[in-house]
Formats: sequence, C-alpha cells, structure tokens
Amino acid sequence: MHRPLPGRYVKVRSPEESFQAFVPAPLPPQPPVEWSPALRRRFDDALVALGRLDAVTALLPNADLLLYSFVRKEAVLSSQIEGTQSSLADLLLFEIHEEPGVPIDDAREVSRYVAALDRGLTLLRGGLPISTRLLCGVHATLLDHPHGRGKTPGEVRRSQVWVGGTRPGNAVFVPPPADAVSASLTALEQFLNDKPSPTPPLIKAAL
Repeated sequence: MHRPLPGRYVKVRSPEESFQAFVPAPLPPQPPVEWSPALRRRFDDALVALGRLDAVTALLPNADLLLYSFVRKEAVLSSQIEGTQSSLADLLLFEIHEEPGVPIDDAREVSRYVAALDRGLTLLRGGLPISTRLLCGVHATLLDHPHGRGKTPGEVRRSQVWVGGTRPGNAVFVPPPADAVSASLTALEQFLNDKPSPTPPLIKAAL
C-alpha cells in the first residue's frame, strides 16, 4: 500500500525569500501501519534481538559500560548532522585529555552531545517522562557554552532553522516554522506517553 507523505509542506515567507518548511503529521500515522506478514516477522526478529541484548547486558560485570559506548556513538552520529568531523576515537581521545585527530572544537562539540544525552537519561531515571520539559532540559545542557547562550538554551525555538545550505531557500531540509513547533512537540509528547491509545515501544521507536 502506498503511504502518504508523513506530514505536509507549508510555504513560509521571510523578508529575504519564500521557502517550503516541513510540518510532520501527528503520530501514530493515519491510515494505521498495516501489519503485513513481512512486517510482523521483522517486528518479532527485533524483539528477539532485544531479548538477546538484554541477556548479554545481565552477564556484564558493569552494564553501564554498554550504555557508555552507546551514548558516545549516538553523540558522534547526531553531531555529524551539524557538520562535525569527530569520530568515536577522536571523542575518546578528547575525554582522556589527548589530542584528537580533528579540530578541538569538533571534539568539544561532540562531548556536549554526550553531556546532553547523559542529562536526558538522568531525568528519565528520576521519573520524568519523555516530554517537552525533558527535551528542553537536554537542549539547555547541549547549548551550555558561550556560543550557545544566544540561542535560547532550554526553550522552544522562536526562529526558523534549517539543515544544510546557507539559508532556508537552498537548505537540504527545513523543519517546521517557529509557530508550528509547540503544537508538533505536544502531539509527539502525547504519542510517546500513549495518548490517546498505547503503542508498543518498539513501534514508537521505529516511527
């Protein structure tokens, strides 16, 4: 079955130019995901793989070592969206006060992603659900540096951003305009917290 675009493009006008921004549709998708035999097999395989990972974790003398590696790998991949060149090895060298093989600012930037992920995990362990409040706390940690203080750390953005290119008009991707961000976050928060109906965690992660 051909699925529609998971959102819509809206036209945004600025003093400099007009451009298209993408506003995601609320989750879960409509029409609902079709549970074909192939999708069911993949879902079952993923559950089995997670069970194996959980079993291996239980055998480790310190399960935090697995999380330590995962957080740093995720930080490296996430920071590359912003154009950093740091590898996992560069990050680890930076953390033990050795000279990384990339500009020090790149390694420092990735280390802030690590701090932000750690902050999010701490908030989750403290009982805070995945929510706008949690995301704002992570955002505040990520931008806790001199260059980030003018970017309203810990707050929902109030200006347009884009990925790639030099302006929205030639960007690779343009997220929702500022006036649509709060509603999009609210819809995401409700979905993640099983409102109006529950969704299996693995399906949430996939969507």
